[in-house]
Amino acid sequence: MAADTPLNGRLDDDDYPAYTMGRAAEMLGTTPAFLRAIGEARLITPLRSEGGHRRYSRYQLRIAARARELVDRGTPIEAACRIVILEDQLEEAQRINAEYRRAANEAAARPGHDPS
Repeated sequence: MAADTPLNGRLDDDDYPAYTMGRAAEMLGTTPAFLRAIGEARLITPLRSEGGHRRYSRYQLRIAARARELVDRGTPIEAACRIVILEDQLEEAQRINAEYRRAANEAAARPGHDPS
């Protein structure tokens, strides 16, 4: 099999739904009921296989793991899901803000730039 086959691209893709519910629960050390609960709280939305089975990506498993950490510390599941969503939104806003700052700094460093 060649190194550039579509399969290899999917194996490296954090968003590819590679894990069944049972495998995802096993990897997280939790139960399928926990995964269903965070799905109902709309923290993650697993894709469905042709047979209707839930499939999870590595990205979704990282999000679920963070929620599990909070729940294990006593945070109610709905609150844990909201916290994870807000953390994710904050991280994205910080990334965008850093891009804007970098672009502004690059523009300011160009010869002939008038900052006024």
